[in-house]
Amino acid sequence: MTTEQDIDKRLTDLEVKLILADDMLDQLNQTVFRQQEQIESLAREISVLRRQTPQEGNTQLPSLRDELPPHY
Repeated sequence: MTTEQDIDKRLTDLEVKLILADDMLDQLNQTVFRQQEQIESLAREISVLRRQTPQEGNTQLPSLRDELPPHY
């Protein structure tokens, strides 16, 4: 009988470990999913910002000598 009880205890322990591992895997999957959404959102924002900024070769910064102070 002791062997049968040992086997039942070991089986129960394994089932508990499996449930905990499965739960941890679900949490990790949710974390990876949220991070992927954030990465995609940030990539879209970078794309928008790149379209808004002028290209290096196409525009020149205005000279301060060309700009008149507000009192003129």
